[in-house]
Amino acid sequence: MPVVRRTSVVSALLGPLLTVPLVAMAAPSAQAAARCAGMDRVRVPGAERQVAACLDDLTTAGTVASGHTVPAQWTGLHAAATKNPSGVPGVQIDGYFRDDSSFNTTHGWNHDSQFVIRLPERWNGGLVVSGAPGTRLQYANDFTISDWVLAKGYAFASTDKGNNGATFFKDGRRPGDAIAEWYRRMTQLTVAAKTTVARHYGKPLRRTYAAGISNGGQLVRKALEDHPELYDGGLDSEGTYWPRDGGDNALVYLPVALRNYPKYAATGDPAAHAAMLEAGFAPGSEFLWDFNYSVLWDNTQRIYREEVDPAYDGDLEAGVPYCESGTPNCDTDYRYYARPRSVHRTVERLGMTGRIGKPLITVQGTLDTLLPIKVHGDAYDREVRERGRGALHRYYRIEGASHLDLEYDMFPDRMRPLLPCMRTAFDALERWTAPRGGQAPPPSTTVPRQESGNVVDTCAIS
Repeated sequence: MPVVRRTSVVSALLGPLLTVPLVAMAAPSAQAAARCAGMDRVRVPGAERQVAACLDDLTTAGTVASGHTVPAQWTGLHAAATKNPSGVPGVQIDGYFRDDSSFNTTHGWNHDSQFVIRLPERWNGGLVVSGAPGTRLQYANDFTISDWVLAKGYAFASTDKGNNGATFFKDGRRPGDAIAEWYRRMTQLTVAAKTTVARHYGKPLRRTYAAGISNGGQLVRKALEDHPELYDGGLDSEGTYWPRDGGDNALVYLPVALRNYPKYAATGDPAAHAAMLEAGFAPGSEFLWDFNYSVLWDNTQRIYREEVDPAYDGDLEAGVPYCESGTPNCDTDYRYYARPRSVHRTVERLGMTGRIGKPLITVQGTLDTLLPIKVHGDAYDREVRERGRGALHRYYRIEGASHLDLEYDMFPDRMRPLLPCMRTAFDALERWTAPRGGQAPPPSTTVPRQESGNVVDTCAIS
């Protein structure tokens, strides 16, 4: 889900997400040029444009300086003290697939369906494919996922999902088309990247994983439901859940929060507090409600409601920000279950079934206050088990973690970051899907909050 409204103390952190600077392609060093001879002969299938660069370091430690990433795209997704690996030489390919929308201005291309593919010099035979979280762009997973898997020897690929930004809902011809495109672009990139990697190294892939955060986790779930043949497994970190067969979703609980949080904040109104808990927000997460109200809930409600239910506010685009109840067309008064059947059919078209076809590990924080765990992680795990796919799923509820690890930096005495648990889960996924007899991960469980030691870089899920 998006991080787009700039207010108070977090303005400096989140504001850069609204702008996408150009990326300057730096000239490779002499050593890199020799190492990467022939890189331009490798073509990404289906790409209308691609630019290859030979880099001394594909991780963010190198790409920030060389201009091959955009740090603003991964702002807020990791704790400030997080330590990442570095020093991974190889080839980076930036490009785009055919598309008729132009939300993404990176590189001055003004063209959507942009992707990045990274090919480390020392390759372990694997590939990790991801889609951007929220409404961010193709570099959004660089610090959280790309650095980590590149250091392990994996090739890495990421897509901007085909539309992005706070007006992504303008893409497509009918409600839901923009999100539906996200699923297609994930599949398209996976197929293209698998071929690209095999051609580059002259060897077949041994393992392919899908990995993602938030809306990127949503793509992982859909990938393993709809195209399990493309992957060996998936890592879903706090993925968004749209139930196909009915049930609560973000458009149910967010209006409840917008209606009730101001009353709770002003007077401690017990009825407003009870309504928040009933909607799915976790007891004990109250200290995070002000940040989420000020920065996340309102904009998230309006732009995703506009995507699936544009008729609600007539000719307006994404409603009226922070409107009071009773204002015409106000999203604070939105009632999903009272909307026409056509709206529910749109959500059904976008929704998940739980019928995963390959091993999946999910991690989510119990204090997630943008995608409450009761409505998203818990509900999706239940759906997987009800569909008879429980043996393919491990679900780790991480006590004290929330949706954005910058929240840990705001309240380090009450929380823990989620990213290290995501990385531990990836290690477990590797062992689970090992070609020669996998080691099953620990059973699904709630992981107690780690309160001592290096909490920003370590997590035990056993």
